[in-house]
Amino acid sequence: MPDPQIISLGCRLNIAESEAIRALVGGRDLVVVNSCAVTNGAVAETRKAIRRARAERPLAHLVVTGCAAQIDPASFAAMPEVDRVLGNAEKLTAQAWAAPDPVIVGDILRVRETAPHLAPAFAAHARAFVEVQNGCDHRCTFCVIPYGRGNSRSVPAGAVIDRIAALVDAGHREIVLTGVDLTSYGPDLPGAPSLGQLVERILRHVPALERLRLSSLDGIEIDDRLFALLTQERRLMPHVHLSLQAGNDMILKRMKRRHARAQSVALVERLKAARADITIGADLIAGFPTEDDAMFADTLALIDECDVVHAHIFPYSERDGTPAARMPAVPVPVRKARAALLRAAGARRKAVWLRGLIGTTQDVLVERPGDRGHTPGFAEVRFDTRAVGVVQTVRIIDTNGSTLRAIPLPASPAQAGAQSWNGRGEVQPSPTSAISPGPRPSPGKENPLQLQEISA
Repeated sequence: MPDPQIISLGCRLNIAESEAIRALVGGRDLVVVNSCAVTNGAVAETRKAIRRARAERPLAHLVVTGCAAQIDPASFAAMPEVDRVLGNAEKLTAQAWAAPDPVIVGDILRVRETAPHLAPAFAAHARAFVEVQNGCDHRCTFCVIPYGRGNSRSVPAGAVIDRIAALVDAGHREIVLTGVDLTSYGPDLPGAPSLGQLVERILRHVPALERLRLSSLDGIEIDDRLFALLTQERRLMPHVHLSLQAGNDMILKRMKRRHARAQSVALVERLKAARADITIGADLIAGFPTEDDAMFADTLALIDECDVVHAHIFPYSERDGTPAARMPAVPVPVRKARAALLRAAGARRKAVWLRGLIGTTQDVLVERPGDRGHTPGFAEVRFDTRAVGVVQTVRIIDTNGSTLRAIPLPASPAQAGAQSWNGRGEVQPSPTSAISPGPRPSPGKENPLQLQEISA
């Protein structure tokens, strides 16, 4: 019998959940399309993936799940290629996979808890993704995702730590924390721990974890504790991806974002002053309703002002039922042209950054098929084939403007203990290295004695 095929579209959270689905479905002749709904284009791509999968595996049982299926289950159930539709909560339960119903989609806004999903390992990925938060309590005027993911809810620290420890024991050397609104982690848990406190506990209680990376962050919620870890802790990768969305204050207000342009610029300045090797990524939307040329110019300039080297650019896409869809629209050709200008500016900034890495030594996580990987700052590197999943030291010798070329170097003995950088290329004591590991926190309870403050 053919192995189940899991097609994961969209965010890193979907990747994490797809591995949990793989563990649930076992050895069935099955295709699962784990969909995305962030834009109309993402929904269209989901439909293409469904049709392509059916053509490639005409006899397989085809199930659609994920955000697009959660938001509009009837439209996917009506597709002749589709056998079943499962909602975002249901896709992670054995009961739903065992049930015969063709459509099982509950009210995601009534879901109050989430948990780490017990995929034994991420067989197709060098790095492992761990969901620590799901849903969103904010209502940006362009976004439909809360209706696909529900309200914000967090995984207790003990369960996260146990999950990460198991993945490290299985051989994963880099872990990525994922969530829909990652920096909103914690207020729903006993003691209201912050994301910074969670990161601190992970580093303390899983000393064998070599590399920890964070997915997209809302800059307005980066507190002093998380800032200190991002800028001082060597095991936390120097790669901060910010949900900026726009660089004009009026557009940000119309998006119902909670930050102003100046706050984003100031945050990046502080981060880079405290840790010189930190790299900035950003999500930016081109052609949001009412955006004129001057407003767009503010967003374009933000790429240079915030030194954005990982630019994720999206032309605005209307989503039915969102407030922004009722605002005066920017013509589609203008949106696409502005998106192209943002991408070009981001590519120029990235090329300059990559040229500056030539001659440096980098530790790269080797990814499939073994001839590529990413640096701590998430620059893509190509080199001669090495074993997938190892952390390989390389010397950067060239760049084509989008990727780096490197030669592998002989392995050096691993440094003992946690260390961190002070922004001047010098190693100093880690913010967490002086804290005794002690017992792991239990999954359902936070221990207030473990909430030790970190000074920025």
